[in-house]
Amino acid sequence: GRSCTTLLGHPLWIYLTAAMMGIGRRLFSSSAGRVSGKVAIVTGAGGGIGRQTCLLFAREGASLIIADFDEKAAEETKRVVSEAYPKSACVTFVADVSKQEDCKKMVESAEIEFGKLDILFNNAGVMLNDDDNAETTSEETWDKTFAINVKGVFYGCKYGIPSMRRAGGGSIINTASFVGLVGAATPQLAYTSSKGAVLAMTRELAVLHAREGIRVNALCPGPVRTDLLMKFLDTEQKKQRRLVHVPMGRFGESYEMAAGALFLASDEASFVTGTEFLVDGGLTAAYVTPEGPPRPLAPVS
Repeated sequence: GRSCTTLLGHPLWIYLTAAMMGIGRRLFSSSAGRVSGKVAIVTGAGGGIGRQTCLLFAREGASLIIADFDEKAAEETKRVVSEAYPKSACVTFVADVSKQEDCKKMVESAEIEFGKLDILFNNAGVMLNDDDNAETTSEETWDKTFAINVKGVFYGCKYGIPSMRRAGGGSIINTASFVGLVGAATPQLAYTSSKGAVLAMTRELAVLHAREGIRVNALCPGPVRTDLLMKFLDTEQKKQRRLVHVPMGRFGESYEMAAGALFLASDEASFVTGTEFLVDGGLTAAYVTPEGPPRPLAPVS
């Protein structure tokens, strides 16, 4: 029978479909970058996931505050980004994210340099070699891990949220980890606990600020081939002890995590908030993993 919901004699779904296709074309159009016109702060930007994220954000049109406690590492990221994307706008900022004043000035620098803040990637973190179980982990290791991994996220949000409110909204991505969701018999108790705290903080902030247009998500990498992790897994035995639990049979790469951060930062994720966004090669879904060699990585364009 004829639809009773019509417009100019045609079923309304035709107009709705056309409208949604138009929205989709605008949202996913390749004519502009996925974060074009946005201003982003990336902490821990001196290498690994942070550097790769800076490259992706710059490629997709964002202006960048490249923040790291290591000035030389931050400058190297700026050099790499500027060389790859000469028209990109980026400045470095030296910050110890465990220091409240550093985080305040870092956010201020985004508004001074670029007039606003749209994206905050709280990515800085540490994993200390003597992080072990409850009996052997020192108070110093526990406190340093929490100061950077948890307080650093807290301070970033403390000043980033008011800035985003002034800008009319934004996206916060907090680097957590799959270890915040599972237990392990290869303990790194301070690190694991810190990432669990980041997950809880992310959920609370996401709910609290959802109607202000501020999205807050946790990026949860699996085991990633970064300097940070490879220093911790300093023997082949330690590496294989982890890889046996990864269905894909390999470590993730920094650019794969950066791609997740880019999605969460972009308007493509406009209805995504409060999530534990896992990029872990299937680790947290696994009980028994496949046999055989891992599939080779596809070339990256």
